[in-house]
Amino acid sequence: MNERTTLEVIAPTVEEAIQQGLAQLGLTADAVSVEVLDSGSKGLFGLGGRQVRVLLTVNPPVMEKPASPPEPKTAPAKKAESKPKAKETKPRSEKKPAEPKQTSPKPAVQKSVEPPPAPKKTERMEHDSVLDTAEEVVSKLIYHMGMTAQVSAHYDESSTDEHRVIQVDVRGDDLSALIGRRAETLAAFQHVSSLIVGKQTQKWVQMVVDVEGYRSRREKQIRQLANRMADQVTKTGRKVTMEPMPSNERRVVHIELRGHPAVKTESTGEEPYRKVVIVPKE
Repeated sequence: MNERTTLEVIAPTVEEAIQQGLAQLGLTADAVSVEVLDSGSKGLFGLGGRQVRVLLTVNPPVMEKPASPPEPKTAPAKKAESKPKAKETKPRSEKKPAEPKQTSPKPAVQKSVEPPPAPKKTERMEHDSVLDTAEEVVSKLIYHMGMTAQVSAHYDESSTDEHRVIQVDVRGDDLSALIGRRAETLAAFQHVSSLIVGKQTQKWVQMVVDVEGYRSRREKQIRQLANRMADQVTKTGRKVTMEPMPSNERRVVHIELRGHPAVKTESTGEEPYRKVVIVPKE
């Protein structure tokens, strides 16, 4: 038995601190009282955090010997009552073999119904936790940039069970600095956010961050521009090179003209000056 009455432990979490303290004292959890001196801090995305401090105090021993004598008195009474009960159960057990045919189909139906709902619930919980993490990460990054905004996340309509795209909508006042010139700042912000969410959830995450509907408006403009350029190529028979675009905007052009009967699209150049070239079909 350890003679120490108190022990202060520092660890990343309260549970780890308690386990380390109990191991050092050689006691069980019911033998000590726990006081959290400092609950610690995780910091920003796990950086600059502070560990917890816990104080363990050994409880004084409690003598409970006088409580033991009444227990053997109650024991013989139970044994005496158990004998007539055993006699009553014997005739009941003889009635049970008459009902095996009715009970056999019931468990078979229950087993077939129970398995399907279980995985669906766990998948929803995982998806919800990923969306919550995305909202939290984007909100904290915006806060540390000195801006305020409302952030909401949902799965894109084009998502499938194997490939899910998280759409994060950001609404607020004066968020133009978050978009930047040619949306370069927004593209960098989106990239960093995706990395942090993926690290925290331990999953590969594809995120699309939209500020005040900028991406939807920009996508509409790109589609209109792509169709005008396609008409020009069709009339002149000569290829047209569009302005440099980020990968997500180039993808919009490729998808928009994918089914065009007279033109096809190609990408050329190196990042960040990669462009889409619209050429006539042979």
